[in-house]
Amino acid sequence: MRNNSRFAQVRSFDIDRVAAAAGSDPDVLRMENLDTDVPPPPAAVEATVHALTTGQGNSWLPFSGLPVLREAIAADLRLRTGLDFDPVRQIVVTSGGTSAVMPVLLATTEPGERVVLTDPTYAGLFQRVRLAGAQPSLVPLRVRDGLWRLDRDALLRVSDAAALLLMSPSMPSGVVLDQEDWAAVAQVCERTGAYLIYDAAMERIVFDGHPRINPCRVDGLAERTIVIGSMSKEYRMIGWRIGWVAGPPDIMARVIVAVTYNTTVSSGFAQLGAAAALAGPSGVEEAVAEYQLRHDTVIRELDGLPVVRAAGGWSCLVDAEALGLGAPELSARLLERGRIAATPMTAWGEAVAGRYVRLVYSNEPVKRLTELRDRFTAALA
Repeated sequence: MRNNSRFAQVRSFDIDRVAAAAGSDPDVLRMENLDTDVPPPPAAVEATVHALTTGQGNSWLPFSGLPVLREAIAADLRLRTGLDFDPVRQIVVTSGGTSAVMPVLLATTEPGERVVLTDPTYAGLFQRVRLAGAQPSLVPLRVRDGLWRLDRDALLRVSDAAALLLMSPSMPSGVVLDQEDWAAVAQVCERTGAYLIYDAAMERIVFDGHPRINPCRVDGLAERTIVIGSMSKEYRMIGWRIGWVAGPPDIMARVIVAVTYNTTVSSGFAQLGAAAALAGPSGVEEAVAEYQLRHDTVIRELDGLPVVRAAGGWSCLVDAEALGLGAPELSARLLERGRIAATPMTAWGEAVAGRYVRLVYSNEPVKRLTELRDRFTAALA
């Protein structure tokens, strides 16, 4: 059997392994996954049900997405970016946001070229770079004043890249990039000729008044930014599997081809539900308030332990090595002794990520999260 270099360094998420070990025990705090019990917009549910009961949308044509959805995405992007994206030439609908990553990487990189990501970063981004045949180049996040910060000096030392693949807020850390961070990104893109691939899945899930900056509004980035969007996080529509890509017309011509020959789009009835959600009301502000309440509960419960506050998103990280443990060992103890399912970050970066365990708070109510201190105490005993 021939070896395939694309798979040589690809590692498992570990989410599935932890979930399987937790089984269906109702006592386990399910903090390993990125589902949510915060409901989706009612309009999305109603539109999807209506489409199903009336026989609409039982198709995946056209390949680039229903016009009504692409137009709704263009309207949403106009508010976020200040730019007018042509729904036909500059937007393509994908089967979820993460499924958009591979086509974009294939359209922007050649085998062996460097793609800059943060350490830690979402494993679905990091490992896809390897699968695409490109080479991950990691810039560390650092904990300063109790929050994650981008190491801008390390970023500015990047001398060669085909693309920068970034989120803000970013999984799993919850780091939010500020104006100076994006200015550094623009400088690197200008010097290297790289595209910015911006995963905007959690753009509005920001806490504590941290800046919410779309990079398309930063000088030098609008003409080289490819935006990947999704209904999963902000709109809580995970099961709909609706995402999209938007960007400059020249690169989008290639992205659309790559999407068409990869997974095409999601079902038409799900697209109709997504279009209804984008038309509003979305419930995003109420959902963000709930996520912040859950996040703050986790931080309060773990006061005195090496947990890092998130500036946004659905998860925060605990430093296993600061507790004298490896991340896999802490993950195992949390499940076996504390009945907490939590994923070690061994596939989510390298030197920085590998020492942390992730706690997802999007699918557990505050009442259950108030049990964290006792459960951690049991795990560490």
